[in-house]
Amino acid sequence: MPVEITWWGHATCTVTDSDVRVLTDPLFVRRLAHLRRRRGELPPPGAWRADVALVSHLHADHLHVPSLARLAPGTRLLVPRGAPRAVPGLRRLAHLRVSEVAPGDEVRIADLVVRVVPARHDGRRLPLGPHHAPALGYVVEGEGRTYFAGDTGLFDEMAKEVGPVDVALLPVGGWGPYLGEGHLDAGRAAQALVRLAPRSAVPVHYGTYWPIGMDAVRPHEFHAPGEEFVRLAAERAPQVAVHRLGHGESVRLEVAR
Repeated sequence: MPVEITWWGHATCTVTDSDVRVLTDPLFVRRLAHLRRRRGELPPPGAWRADVALVSHLHADHLHVPSLARLAPGTRLLVPRGAPRAVPGLRRLAHLRVSEVAPGDEVRIADLVVRVVPARHDGRRLPLGPHHAPALGYVVEGEGRTYFAGDTGLFDEMAKEVGPVDVALLPVGGWGPYLGEGHLDAGRAAQALVRLAPRSAVPVHYGTYWPIGMDAVRPHEFHAPGEEFVRLAAERAPQVAVHRLGHGESVRLEVAR
């Protein structure tokens, strides 16, 4: 059975494996604070349907309480350990089955195992105070092994911590003209492919949101990361099949286990 990946924009994807729907970092709004969705239609209500949703870290473009509120009653939600304490709105989502997780944890959902792995990223709920929860990545293991990196920088133990994967969903950009520490740009994401050696990769976290009034500030940082990642991946990791999806597009990937 193939693994199907749908990219809805930013870090929001649906991974379907073994008839289980996994939703990553749900963000279903046209505007978030100073950010405006500039490309791609809003995900349709069908995108809200999931058996489990994964939240990588506490930043509001990844842990967005109003978007999580749209999930159906009984949906499983995995969040970084400490998130409900740091983000009180999570505690109002009584219709969801919320589990706090940390690196090394494994959670079974039907025929899938979701393995929690580390990320290198500032996990605070900005602009609020100190770290309350780690930034995470996830490996969804069923017919295939799909790595959702969340937000992360490169780190020496990446290949060891993530383990063998068939598909990598890698951030290649951001939502503003400059990327700070703890992020992958197109070049660093291509380096991650060299380390991880997946069969396939899908670039995410670019070309969706941009600060209002900053359309003319380094616009290539909005438009170019996906194509640049494809180019650099072909140079540095030619054995990896890269699928650059448009918003709302899907790819079905055969996996051999």
